[in-house]
Amino acid sequence: MSLISPACRDALQHWLDSLGALSGRSENTLNAYRGDVTEFLSFMTLHHNERQGLAALERITVSDMRAWMADQRNSDVGARSLARKLSAVKTFYRWLAEREGFEPTAVLSTRAPKFTKKLPRPLAEDAARAMIDTVEMQSSSDWVAARDVAVVTLLYGCGLRISEALSLTGADAPLPDTLRISGKGDKERIVPVLPTARSAVDRYVRLCPHPKSADAALFRGVRGGPLNPGIIQAVVAKARMQLGLPATATPHAMRHSFATHLLSAGGDLRAIQELLGHASLSTTQTYTAVDTARLMEVYNRTHPKA
Repeated sequence: MSLISPACRDALQHWLDSLGALSGRSENTLNAYRGDVTEFLSFMTLHHNERQGLAALERITVSDMRAWMADQRNSDVGARSLARKLSAVKTFYRWLAEREGFEPTAVLSTRAPKFTKKLPRPLAEDAARAMIDTVEMQSSSDWVAARDVAVVTLLYGCGLRISEALSLTGADAPLPDTLRISGKGDKERIVPVLPTARSAVDRYVRLCPHPKSADAALFRGVRGGPLNPGIIQAVVAKARMQLGLPATATPHAMRHSFATHLLSAGGDLRAIQELLGHASLSTTQTYTAVDTARLMEVYNRTHPKA
């Protein structure tokens, strides 16, 4: 038998439906929210030794929240993950309180654990170029090598996520001057395409033995199906080992490098936010911290009075 009452289960589903319809959250985000809130409601059922209906949820206290937080910490849930779970619970409670007309202060006043945000780990400009060159040497098949180079070039040259690059179809080739990309939460953005990226994709299309189809994936696996992102991750891993780069040199690091190198060259933060498809400028601002850290490192190493 489910630990969650039918009324709570229905409320949770209505909340998720409203998030999907009104704020365009991705399916992955909604599934994560569902899991986090379901886990929270299940804990409260066990904590009070009875299934929690909507009325019971209205009576949750600060002590109940502390018990849940302690249980999470005892289960080795990290600070970052716990903060994410608490955020999901608060978002659900804010919606539920407005719908049912109760005061959610006990839940909303719960403080998230502090954690240090990890800064993006971009590659140096010469390392990013070397990564693309080395990726090309990982396959004895010319068309596979061209494919891998084309994908990694899109990550670095256009700032695409790997999922976005692999979502391109035959209709997108040859690449236009700009691409319309649908990113996280179906947020659309326009991304300029560098001539280098266009040339890399053109070369791949010429060499690919599988016929191009407007409604099929542009990037294909060896057997002709859509390319699995794990293939690109493995190729980049091999290349980084050959180059002696750290484990942080992943496909996603190429996207970080795109943003950081643009910022270092004087790019506008708002423009970079649009190019990356970040919903919030605060997400993009992490790159200013990266750039400041790099500047301070140079300053401390080279200033005469350092």
